[in-house]
Amino acid sequence: MLFSVFMLAVKSVYRNLLRSFLTILGIVIGVSAVITMVTIGNGATQAIKDQISSLGTNILLLSPGQRIGGGAGGGGGVPQFTEADADAIRDQ
Repeated sequence: MLFSVFMLAVKSVYRNLLRSFLTILGIVIGVSAVITMVTIGNGATQAIKDQISSLGTNILLLSPGQRIGGGAGGGGGVPQFTEADADAIRDQ
Protein backbone atom coordinates (compact mmCIF):
# COMPACT_ATOMS: atom_id res chain seq x y z
CA MET A 1 0.00 0.00 0.00
CA LEU A 2 2.68 2.50 1.03
CA PHE A 3 4.90 1.47 -1.87
CA SER A 4 2.11 2.02 -4.40
CA VAL A 5 1.46 5.51 -3.01
CA PHE A 6 5.17 6.28 -3.28
CA MET A 7 5.29 5.03 -6.87
CA LEU A 8 2.23 7.13 -7.74
CA ALA A 9 3.98 10.21 -6.33
CA VAL A 10 7.14 9.48 -8.33
CA LYS A 11 5.13 9.05 -11.53
CA SER A 12 3.33 12.34 -10.90
CA VAL A 13 6.63 14.13 -10.46
CA TYR A 14 7.99 12.73 -13.72
CA ARG A 15 4.80 13.55 -15.63
CA ASN A 16 5.00 17.19 -14.56
CA LEU A 17 8.74 17.84 -14.65
CA LEU A 18 8.50 21.57 -15.30
CA ARG A 19 5.99 22.09 -12.51
CA SER A 20 8.10 20.01 -10.13
CA PHE A 21 11.27 21.89 -11.06
CA LEU A 22 9.61 25.29 -10.61
CA THR A 23 8.16 24.23 -7.26
CA ILE A 24 11.55 23.07 -6.00
CA LEU A 25 13.16 26.24 -7.33
CA GLY A 26 10.58 28.40 -5.55
CA ILE A 27 11.14 26.58 -2.27
CA VAL A 28 14.92 26.93 -2.57
CA ILE A 29 14.68 30.65 -3.36
CA GLY A 30 12.23 31.23 -0.49
CA VAL A 31 14.35 29.41 2.07
CA SER A 32 17.47 31.20 0.86
CA ALA A 33 15.75 34.57 1.15
CA VAL A 34 14.64 33.87 4.72
CA ILE A 35 18.12 32.70 5.74
CA THR A 36 19.67 35.78 4.11
CA MET A 37 17.31 38.18 5.89
CA VAL A 38 17.91 36.54 9.27
CA THR A 39 21.67 36.68 8.71
CA ILE A 40 21.55 40.35 7.72
CA GLY A 41 19.41 41.13 10.77
CA ASN A 42 21.79 39.35 13.12
CA GLY A 43 24.78 41.07 11.53
CA ALA A 44 23.18 44.50 11.89
CA THR A 45 22.31 43.79 15.52
CA GLN A 46 25.89 42.74 16.24
CA ALA A 47 27.28 45.82 14.46
CA ILE A 48 25.08 48.12 16.55
CA LYS A 49 26.12 46.33 19.75
CA ASP A 50 29.79 46.70 18.78
CA GLN A 51 29.36 50.42 18.10
CA ILE A 52 27.64 50.99 21.42
CA SER A 53 30.23 49.00 23.34
CA SER A 54 33.06 50.89 21.62
CA LEU A 55 31.81 54.13 23.14
CA GLY A 56 33.14 53.03 26.50
CA THR A 57 31.75 53.39 29.98
CA ASN A 58 33.18 56.82 30.75
CA ILE A 59 31.01 58.75 28.29
CA LEU A 60 27.81 60.51 29.25
CA LEU A 61 25.64 61.84 26.44
CA LEU A 62 23.12 64.51 27.34
CA SER A 63 20.74 66.36 25.10
CA PRO A 64 18.10 68.92 25.94
CA GLY A 65 14.61 67.60 25.49
CA GLN A 66 11.19 69.07 25.19
CA ARG A 67 9.19 69.28 28.37
CA ILE A 68 6.03 67.24 28.37
CA GLY A 69 2.97 69.34 29.07
CA GLY A 70 3.46 73.05 28.91
CA GLY A 71 1.37 73.71 31.97
CA ALA A 72 -1.41 76.27 32.02
CA GLY A 73 -1.06 78.63 29.11
CA GLY A 74 1.45 76.45 27.27
CA GLY A 75 4.51 78.13 28.70
CA GLY A 76 6.74 75.07 28.28
CA GLY A 77 9.90 75.30 26.28
CA VAL A 78 13.11 73.52 25.41
CA PRO A 79 15.69 73.77 28.19
CA GLN A 80 19.22 74.65 27.04
CA PHE A 81 22.53 73.51 28.49
CA THR A 82 24.99 76.19 29.45
CA GLU A 83 28.74 76.16 29.96
CA ALA A 84 28.09 76.27 33.71
CA ASP A 85 26.06 73.07 33.44
CA ALA A 86 28.89 71.36 31.55
CA ASP A 87 31.44 72.53 34.14
CA ALA A 88 29.28 71.29 37.00
CA ILE A 89 28.91 67.87 35.39
CA ARG A 90 32.64 67.66 34.61
CA ASP A 91 33.58 68.56 38.21
CA GLN A 92 31.50 65.74 39.63
